[in-house]
Amino acid sequence: MAKRVTMQQIADAAGVSKFAVSRALTGKPGVSEHTREMIVRTAGQLGYFKAEPKRYLAETPGEQEVNINRQGTILILFPNIRSQNRFSLYWGPIFDGISVRLNEKGMDILTLTEPSSDRMFSVLNPEAISGIITVGSISTSVLLEIYRLNIPLVMVDHEDLAIHGDTVFTDNMKCMKELVLMLVGKGYTRLQFAGQLPDAASFRERWLGYRSVLEEMQLQVSQQADLLGPDLDHIRESIVTMKMEDIPEVIVCANDHMAAVVIGALQSRGIKVPERCAVTGFDNTRTEEPILATVHIDKENLGRRAVDQLLWRMEHPDGPFERKLIYSELIIRDEYNAILP
Repeated sequence: MAKRVTMQQIADAAGVSKFAVSRALTGKPGVSEHTREMIVRTAGQLGYFKAEPKRYLAETPGEQEVNINRQGTILILFPNIRSQNRFSLYWGPIFDGISVRLNEKGMDILTLTEPSSDRMFSVLNPEAISGIITVGSISTSVLLEIYRLNIPLVMVDHEDLAIHGDTVFTDNMKCMKELVLMLVGKGYTRLQFAGQLPDAASFRERWLGYRSVLEEMQLQVSQQADLLGPDLDHIRESIVTMKMEDIPEVIVCANDHMAAVVIGALQSRGIKVPERCAVTGFDNTRTEEPILATVHIDKENLGRRAVDQLLWRMEHPDGPFERKLIYSELIIRDEYNAILP
């Protein structure tokens, strides 16, 4: 039997003191939220929480409890990020798919934005929640709290190495490979990738799909690091200040929103899109932009399949965890076909 992970091992891996680890894992003050999140994630990745018994947290006296009907109530949890909410072009349809499927099943829905504190269930009665679907990037500390409570969980478009749970994703790598193979087949050889790689697991998978095609086709492309983040403003500024001779034939973007930012930066310099530099997206949310090609993600279907997976998990709590990949369709905009080399 493997030995339990110690706080000293966590401290060594995280590059912090044992005191900081102790404060972070016990929820005591003395460490910043950023450091606490990093320590919790490191502990989870080392397997610290695997041996910890799952349990229901004691209710905190004096705090108001939200009572939910035990029969069929599903919590939909959104991250505390402005761009990731039920009103966005990408996440909104996913929520709609979840909502429609749960209504079909006659199950109640509670929607919640990720609280700033990891004590989410201090105001919720965990025994009243049948299952949880997270939509987008939820913090490790909140996911660990769900895990400890043994509540069935499905994560949409997100995964965490510290958490063992079911996930539902677009088949990002395969779809991106098809897009890049199309570009190479049309004669493009000078490509660049633009996207916030630390931002989401899906973006990283799309980057890997892009890189794998370049390697398979033996295309020697030197990636400009500034186009990989860390944020939109940095990427936009990188394009605005890029030497004209460094502008590629096509910029492959992590999603359509990134493509719109890239197009705006190129056009601000008087560079014609897509004639001088083509731009591709991924998710088909910006149909009004001159995006050469994108991948149409059936977002409502992602939501529906997340519900189906959660219902299966509720009936099979001890079954192996699953990572579902859903194929999406490559779209080449007809009005730009004549511009392809």
